[in-house]
Amino acid sequence: MNSELIIDSGPSEVQIALLEDKKLVELNFERRDQHFSVGDIYLGRVKKLMPSLNAAFVDIGYEKDAFLHYLDLGPQFQSLVKYVKQTQSGSKTDSLLTNFDNEPDIVKTGKITQVMNNGLWLPVQIAKEPISTKGPRITSELSLAGRYFVLTPFYDFVTVSQKIKDSEERNRLKRLALSIRPKMFGVIIRTAAEGKKVAELDQDMQDMIQRWEVFYDALKTSKPPVKLLGEMDRTATILRDMLNADFNNIHVNDNGIYEEVKSYIRTIAPEQESIAKLYKGKAPIFENFGIDKQIKSDFGKTVSMQNGAYLVIEHTEALHVIDVNSGGRNKGDSDNQEANAFQTNTMAAHEIARQLRLRDMGELL
Repeated sequence: MNSELIIDSGPSEVQIALLEDKKLVELNFERRDQHFSVGDIYLGRVKKLMPSLNAAFVDIGYEKDAFLHYLDLGPQFQSLVKYVKQTQSGSKTDSLLTNFDNEPDIVKTGKITQVMNNGLWLPVQIAKEPISTKGPRITSELSLAGRYFVLTPFYDFVTVSQKIKDSEERNRLKRLALSIRPKMFGVIIRTAAEGKKVAELDQDMQDMIQRWEVFYDALKTSKPPVKLLGEMDRTATILRDMLNADFNNIHVNDNGIYEEVKSYIRTIAPEQESIAKLYKGKAPIFENFGIDKQIKSDFGKTVSMQNGAYLVIEHTEALHVIDVNSGGRNKGDSDNQEANAFQTNTMAAHEIARQLRLRDMGELL
C-alpha cells in the first residue's frame, strides 16, 4: 500500500489529507488559532454526576463540560486519585511509581457514584474532540504515546503489536521493553518498533518518562481547570502514529510547515527524510492531487461505487444509517442476481469501512 500525506496550509487553517493508493481515507482540519486537543491531559473538576448515564461531566475549561463515562475511568482509577492527592500534598516526592502502592481495581460493573463525588480533582485525557453542542469525550485511563511505545501508568504488563508477526522479533522487543520500562508502567510496543535498534527504543522510552515528569511537576501546584500536558500538533501526531515504510511522499505547500515536517522526520526516521516535498505547483495543492474532487464525491449523501452501485448515508441525532444500492446491477437471471449482490456487498463493505474512517463516524453519544 502506498501512503501519501497532503498538507494544505491556508490563512486560517491547515487541512491534512491522507491518501492510501491515491484514495482519500482521512481528512483533518487544524485551525491556526485552535490547538488539536486529542491526547492532551487536563486537571479537571467533577462538575456533575449523572447516575442515569453512569457518567460524569467534568470541567476542564472548555465551553461545554467534558463527558466521562464509568467505563472510561480505567481499572486503576483509585490509584490515579491517590497519586493526585499524594502529589499535591507533597508526600509524593518523585514522579515515578517505584515506591507507590496501587489501590485495588474498581469493579467493571460498578456505578459512577461509588467512586467519585462532585468537586473531585481528576487528571483526564481528551479522547475525542468536542463536536457541535457536545463537549469533549475524556478518559481517566492516562497514556503517553511515543514513536515506538505507549506508556500506561499504574499497570504492570508488556504487550506487542499483533502486526509484528515474527516470534523472535516479538520476544526481542518484549525482553527489551521489560528491561527499560519504569516500574508499574504498562508498555504497548507499537508496530514501528519492529527492527529498531536498542538505542532508538531506549531514547523513545526516556522521552516518555520525561513527559511524565513534566506532568508530575505541573500537577504539584495546579488547580483545575488547567492543561497539564499537551500533545503535539495534528501533523506531527499523524507522522508519529502512521509513518512507516509504506509512506512514499509528504507534500506540503508551506515552507515553514515543510521545514517542521523535515525536522520531525529527521528525528524519528532520518532514512525517510527525503519523502517530504515542498509543493510549488500553480494549481491549489488539493486540486492537483485530486483531493477536492474526492471531497465533493465522498462527503455527500450519496457515494458512488463501481458499475453503478452506490451508498446512501444519512446522519441523525441518534445514529448513522447506510443503505447499499446495487444501481440496477441485479437485473437478469437469479444466478447473476446472487453473484451481483455478493459483489455489490463486497464493494460496499470496503467503502463503508473507508467512510467510517473518513467521516469519523465512531462517536458513542
